[in-house]
Amino acid sequence: MKAWGKTDNGLVRTENQDAYYVDLINEDNIALCVVCDGMGGAKAGGLASSLAAETFVKSVKEKLKLNMSAKYIETVARESVLSANRLLYEKSVSDSECSGMGTTLVAVIADGKHAVVANVGDSRAYSIDENNIVRVTRDHSLVEDLLMKGDLTIEEARSHPRKNLITRALGTEETIECDIFTLDIKQGDNILLCSDGLTNPVEDQEILYEVLHGGKKELACDRLIDIANERGGKDNITVVLLEI
Repeated sequence: MKAWGKTDNGLVRTENQDAYYVDLINEDNIALCVVCDGMGGAKAGGLASSLAAETFVKSVKEKLKLNMSAKYIETVARESVLSANRLLYEKSVSDSECSGMGTTLVAVIADGKHAVVANVGDSRAYSIDENNIVRVTRDHSLVEDLLMKGDLTIEEARSHPRKNLITRALGTEETIECDIFTLDIKQGDNILLCSDGLTNPVEDQEILYEVLHGGKKELACDRLIDIANERGGKDNITVVLLEI
């Protein structure tokens, strides 16, 4: 397996409140990748995303072992999300400067046979093979809820004035529910994680093209960030690509 990641301020924000982590463990037999998009003010948003990523990774690494079943990896992912949420919530309650802070989190733990994706918020995971791109995660957002109910079209959703309002985030409540998805994977498949700074201005099919046909795969994250910035760069942009 191979993995790459990159984050960028964009062209409008002065601070980058995204955080990401990429690691290949046990002689590259296990991949661990995370993207977080923080919220909650100048200090708190960046702190929330970095703390969530660090805590999630630390918890996962403490629980990893050889020959893990998919169910075991799911448990590890869920428990690690809860650990990150607990730390953020306690800090938001105890530190007035961090009051109200929170972050999205999307992560993948892959062992070559299975990829387990955990998600809270509206950062996304995509599965990309030689022909197709499929969004694995469902946004925890007001607009996604309206889409699911049929109250909005896809085009209306893209320009909705409350598009950035998320309904679930790490650190905002004492307990959190995360979505877990388990994918069967094979050599040559790809998993892409990203913040909404990419998916707001860039279409899914454009992501597919850049990963598969845009040039060197190790530069795909750079190319996608460049496209988002060419279209205004209104938010922080983070992209992580895992090649199985």
